[in-house]
Amino acid sequence: MEIQEKTAFVTGAASGLGLAATRALVASGAKVLMFDRDEERLLEAAASVAGEVAWQAGDITDEQSVQRAIDSAMQKFGGLHININCAGIGGAAKTVGRDGPMPLDMFRRIVDVNLIGTFNVLRLCAAAMCQRELEGDADRGVIINVASVAAFDGQRGQAAYSAAKGGLVGMTLPIARDLARDQIRIMTVAPGVFSTPMMQAAPEQVRDALVQSIQYPKRMGLPEEFADLALSIVRNRYLNGEVIRLDGGVRMPP
Repeated sequence: MEIQEKTAFVTGAASGLGLAATRALVASGAKVLMFDRDEERLLEAAASVAGEVAWQAGDITDEQSVQRAIDSAMQKFGGLHININCAGIGGAAKTVGRDGPMPLDMFRRIVDVNLIGTFNVLRLCAAAMCQRELEGDADRGVIINVASVAAFDGQRGQAAYSAAKGGLVGMTLPIARDLARDQIRIMTVAPGVFSTPMMQAAPEQVRDALVQSIQYPKRMGLPEEFADLALSIVRNRYLNGEVIRLDGGVRMPP
């Protein structure tokens, strides 16, 4: 799919991977609806993007909030072509820790946001994409989800996070099959250790240890490198139903 003049809906757009994807899309001529729960940071991020963007604060787990934002994007920009889902939360706790078993509410929250929230957005975006008339064998839409290498080699304390991200990996192919007749593609990217606000919140010694597990280049990934891959996925029509690790060859230690 060519990106020029297309409309994109990006979640987690106030920072990190989502903001980098927004900037790359706009630089390629797209119009972007930026969606994030942090309204203050979202407003600042939108103001920093030189291009045609709109923004709306909301929660990806809230069906009505997401639908309003999609409707706003379609009304303002016309149609919906691209959906990139970067919103997510962290959280670590061992199955049984010093204070007893992991709180079930914590497990639910991590899965609710990272897995169910992402599915909520993509299903509503796919429905909006289906409103467009088919044009031969051209893509009607492209969806990109952000999982994590934790889906494959989760660390201690990541049972909930790995379950949620593993769910994104597991649903990629069946959703591709569901949407094939609608000419909508879906791909998942599993980033490794990236320089994002979530990673920067970790203690320095933890970040340093993770970098040592990376093969090459021996540094954190840059959000712009994720954005480059996302745009390549949008443009390459034969990428569908697959997961790409973007991780510098890292394999996470226990």
